[in-house]
Amino acid sequence: MPDTPFRRVLVKLSGEALAAPDGYWLHPPTLAGLAEDIARTIAAGIEVALVVGGGNMIRGARISQAGFIDRATGDSLGMMATVMNSLALETALNAAGVQARTMSAVSMPTICETFARQPALHHLDKGQVVVLAGGTGNPYFTTDTAAVLRAAELRCDAVLKATQVDGVYTADPKTDPSATRYDRITHDEAIARDLKVMDTAAFALARESRLSIVVGSVHAPSSITAILTGDAPCTHVVP
Repeated sequence: MPDTPFRRVLVKLSGEALAAPDGYWLHPPTLAGLAEDIARTIAAGIEVALVVGGGNMIRGARISQAGFIDRATGDSLGMMATVMNSLALETALNAAGVQARTMSAVSMPTICETFARQPALHHLDKGQVVVLAGGTGNPYFTTDTAAVLRAAELRCDAVLKATQVDGVYTADPKTDPSATRYDRITHDEAIARDLKVMDTAAFALARESRLSIVVGSVHAPSSITAILTGDAPCTHVVP
């Protein structure tokens, strides 16, 4: 971790991170906890943009495999799910005292702003959190790819992928007890070792953009703030 925190970070959250233990698609205490965590990150001097998935409600690729709906339509449903998650997260952030704006790649002007790069940069420069909904606005692209794309567009220093494990491992730590976590690894090393940092399109874009990726756990005792300030275990994937 550098001596000073990142100036601006794109935080990628999975939709499942918002779900209740009983499977309901939103868990208010979890939303409140995430919002408070992000408020601490802002207080630490780090500007934050957010991309949240929609997997707690629907996954386009999975529903299309059932055979009764095509992939493009399934992905459109998934994009709308990310808008619902983003609006819920915006509300939680505002309740935590953080000014937040939802901007969607899928135009929904009566609900939220449509994403455009210059207004998004303006919001970030004013210290607001920008919650980026709707994925890339196109089918066949994941929210991982949307996160890297937006991070490159918005001049972020890194993408934090807040996930289920506290970093990138030599093997799946859930099935291989001998797996060890990398503290730091390059893009080229991750490709050579076939490490699943992000999906292929997202990782290729990050590599081309020379964008660092930080992988850490969204679950306690870790936190977004602790990861970004060097107080929680994580893996830095660097150019």
